[in-house]
Amino acid sequence: MISSEKDVTPAVLNVMAQTENPRLREIMTSLVSHLHGFIRDVRLTEDEFQKACGIVVALGQQSNDTHNEAVMLAGSLGVSSLVCLLNNGDNGRTETAANLLGPFWRLNSPPVENGGTLLRSQTPGPAMFVRAKVLDQAGQPVEGAKVDVWHSSPVGLYENQDHEQAEMNLRGTFTTDREGLFWFRSVLPAGYPLPTTGVVGDLLRAQHRHEYRPAHLHTLIYKPGFKTLISQVYVSGDPRLETDPQFGVTRALIGDYRRHEEAAPDPDITGEWYSLDYTFKLEAGESKMPRPPIK
Repeated sequence: MISSEKDVTPAVLNVMAQTENPRLREIMTSLVSHLHGFIRDVRLTEDEFQKACGIVVALGQQSNDTHNEAVMLAGSLGVSSLVCLLNNGDNGRTETAANLLGPFWRLNSPPVENGGTLLRSQTPGPAMFVRAKVLDQAGQPVEGAKVDVWHSSPVGLYENQDHEQAEMNLRGTFTTDREGLFWFRSVLPAGYPLPTTGVVGDLLRAQHRHEYRPAHLHTLIYKPGFKTLISQVYVSGDPRLETDPQFGVTRALIGDYRRHEEAAPDPDITGEWYSLDYTFKLEAGESKMPRPPIK
């Protein structure tokens, strides 16, 4: 029987202890302990509690087939990065190329031969040539890995946000060769603003934070026998590397995007162009695909 606020937490913990699944029991017991502790620590008011419930409801109402507000909020609170870094790099003990999936990944991007292009419609901007290597933890090449690549356009929009881009523009899946290499041509991505019409926008404004993510290239690397590696390689020199609203930038993921003015590898390119060389290392583990945040 509950007589005062002091009795609530023990009563709930007793119920949580009845959970048969041991992992669920561990999670729920810890959640209740920390959540009740937080409420006591800030002495949450009834009005604040009602507003908090409204935020939870709004997260669902503001999510749809092309936008996931809950994923954005998790990133804006640093939760996504924390979970990622705790579960990669030998469970947080070493540097890792693992990073956020982001809200714009799509399943079934079309296959592209090495040396091919991600451009499926006219996309003005500086050309970019990427050459990357996939190794195991012993430094040996990983042949036959599937590498899904996607990124924003030079105006900061993904193709599913921009009706002027063709379907699956700036997206493609490559296969590493015997040396663990994959390479392709694209255009230099730009940073882009998070949508700010919902819960995340309210949070950023309340904290006087900007909504712009630094420019980056996404990869998802999959091969049986290895843990699926989701990564973002950030553009060196981007002015927002230190203030990413999603807390995604790590030192290991700042790529050396080199600017060139000499003749480009392809004769149709005039003016400046960029190159990126990067090495990814896979950890042994379970190979599985994430659930797409959008359809």
